[in-house]
This record gives sequence, C-alpha cells and structure tokens, in this order.
Amino acid sequence: MDHSRRCHFLDFKGKYLVLFFYPLDSTFVCPTEIIAFSDRAEEFRKIGCEVAAVSVDSRFSHMKYCQTPRNQGGLGDMQIPLIADIAKTISADYGVLIDDPQDGDFGVAFRGTFIVDKNGVLRHYSVNDLPVGRNVDETLRLVQAFQFTDEHGEVCPASWKPGKPTMVPDHGSQKLQQYWTEEHAKKE
Repeated sequence: MDHSRRCHFLDFKGKYLVLFFYPLDSTFVCPTEIIAFSDRAEEFRKIGCEVAAVSVDSRFSHMKYCQTPRNQGGLGDMQIPLIADIAKTISADYGVLIDDPQDGDFGVAFRGTFIVDKNGVLRHYSVNDLPVGRNVDETLRLVQAFQFTDEHGEVCPASWKPGKPTMVPDHGSQKLQQYWTEEHAKKE
C-alpha cells in the first residue's frame, strides 16, 4: 500500500469502517495490532469493511515504519492505511487523546477502536489502556453482527457468530420462543 498518498474519510463513504487508534510507531504492542489488522484486511474487505489505523506520528514516521521489516520490529508491507494525526485533532475529536500533562503518556492516543457503518453512524467503540492490545477476531465478529442486524432486522445474542441462531426483538414472536427453547434445551 502506498503510504505517501493522503487518505480522506470520504475514501470510506458507503462502506463499514474500522478505525483504530494506537499510541506510537515503533513501540511494543502497536506493531502486533497493526500487523494483525493488516493481515486480515482482505477478510474485512470481503464483507464491505475497510480498516484504517491512526496515530499521532507523522507520515514520514509511518513510511519508515512500513519500510522496516517485520523481523526488525517494523510493519513491512501493509494492506491498510496508516493515518498521520500529527496535529492530534482526530485523536482529540474521537476522545482518545491523552491530554493530561501530568500523565507520562501525554500527547499519545489510547487504543481506541471505532466501527462506523456505511451510513456514517458510529455502531461501536471501545478504548483500551495502553498496555493491552485488541482482538481482531472480536472486531470482525462485531462488524459481521452489525451487518447482520442491518440486513435482517434481527438481534444477535452474546458471542454470536455468522451461522448461529439470532432473535427477533418481539416478545410475541415464534422465532424468539424457538430461540429460547432451543438454547435452553441444550443446557438442561
């Protein structure tokens, strides 16, 4: 992917978007997350979802990070854009910028994950503290669940995955009763 070109949010219009923030290039947990999302980018694209990463580093830092091989702590070839938020406005607008001058990590972003649907509506966000990375499988599952609810008007129970039973949000529905009967019959 060409990291020298400018990336605009309009590039993602009409698609789902996973926008994730990370603290800094060339650190420790960050490359594990960025590589994990990049390596799964095609899975996201197949379901109409793009993935983009944001940090407060410059585009030059991003380019160098991508030029550094993975076996040397870099990112190597990336399948997702890295957005340079050197002015820190995107991180501040999304509420993930550490803005307390007393904090030793002042000026970097928390590990925020935002899922925006094809209509530009925020469907999910979560924020991790700096030392803990995200789960790409869970992010993909969430996108699939939101897309399922968009398409079918049904709701997805805890830990739902594609192909698993869903519910109709109507207490009088036959399908809802069937869900409860089948789910609890398995456990009794």
